[in-house]
Amino acid sequence: MRAAWYEKQGPAKRVIKVGEMDTPKARPGEVRVKVAYSGLNPSDVKRRQGFRGQQLGFPRIIPHSDGAGVIDQVGRGVSKSRIGEKVWLWNGQWQRPFGTCAEYIALPSRQAVAMPRRMDVRHGACIGIPAITAHRALFADGPVRGKIVLVTGGAGAVGNYAIQLARWGGAKTVLATVSSPAKARKAKAAGADVVINYKTQNVAQRVLRATGGDGVDHIVEVAFGTNQPAILEILRPHGTVACYASDKVPEPTLNFYAFMMRNANLRWVFMYELPDAAFRQALGDISAWLSRGKPYHAVARVFPLAQTADAHAYLQSGKANGNVIVAVDR
Repeated sequence: MRAAWYEKQGPAKRVIKVGEMDTPKARPGEVRVKVAYSGLNPSDVKRRQGFRGQQLGFPRIIPHSDGAGVIDQVGRGVSKSRIGEKVWLWNGQWQRPFGTCAEYIALPSRQAVAMPRRMDVRHGACIGIPAITAHRALFADGPVRGKIVLVTGGAGAVGNYAIQLARWGGAKTVLATVSSPAKARKAKAAGADVVINYKTQNVAQRVLRATGGDGVDHIVEVAFGTNQPAILEILRPHGTVACYASDKVPEPTLNFYAFMMRNANLRWVFMYELPDAAFRQALGDISAWLSRGKPYHAVARVFPLAQTADAHAYLQSGKANGNVIVAVDR
């Protein structure tokens, strides 16, 4: 099979190669998927770079954990009825050497989730890490029905799905922050009621004005260290802040007493190692949303397999306004 891989960490153009590798076979409990599209996430870039001391882990790595395609082989213990099923994939490269950036991947059956028949297989590559992260950030501490939710980074992959899942979950109002007019359109398309450009507006003042001074009940947070002062201005008593990233300020100083006096709930979200029950809930809810809702999948750009290094560089540049995808069959 054709695949992209790297054998050392470093800049994408220096370390990512594309060539031929042995095609895997489905082992007991696994399915093999003929991959059509591979989804690229910031975590894939960080792992390839060795962000914050991450080690290579394996002699050769096929990157990417998300993807979509069709099951063409099943291992012992998996129903043959799954052959031919169109699926989206999650955690394909977590604690495993070979991810989705290849023509085939073999992985545990539950990590290949059936897609609605009408759904574009390309969009299946967008779902995995972003949608499961968004789901955990929203629902780990109970429903959001009737609540006011703020999603920071509303045009990002996680943020865009968080807006949609908050609406699906019955949130009263969904606000989002973005950094440009183009990204504002993405957040609006996802269903945000109020979109705030943090580059040109004071976020706390704008949130308080939009909520009649009440603030918000729940925040899905992509930049906790940077945004902590604003959070403390707008978070209501007993509110929740669900944090899944803090790249610009990776070791923030916590304003302990300010959060304590609000009886705030700080929820840390590391999608890769959620409890099994959380994964089951996420997969069930996401499947229901995909089947019954009107999902919006923001695709920034699709690269052919031969340009996987360019896809990494593009995502890393910060220019991507949506999901970055590799078309494995091109």
